[in-house]
Amino acid sequence: MQTKAKSKKQQTSKFTKKKEFSFPLERENFMIIGLGVLLLVIGYVLMSQNSVDGFLPTVIAPILLVAGYCVVIPYGILKRPKSEITGNSVEETPETPANTNVKTS
Repeated sequence: MQTKAKSKKQQTSKFTKKKEFSFPLERENFMIIGLGVLLLVIGYVLMSQNSVDGFLPTVIAPILLVAGYCVVIPYGILKRPKSEITGNSVEETPETPANTNVKTS
């Protein structure tokens, strides 16, 4: 009778362990992506002016759109958190023993 009770406790403990879900993007990433979207909105607003020979719609607006689409938004998506960079980049190197069989001379 006791073995059944133990097995039920072990089964319930197996089901209570759940994998933690961590979203790959953090608040800083969303702020950078939001800045990229803001650049896009400003670029499209400047481009919507009816001036064909104007400086803003023909020069500044395309620069803002390219910067938003090709630089800022991809950077916001690909940027890793600082904690992940420092935690994974440090690798432990095994120490070599002083008594090795390799002759150096």
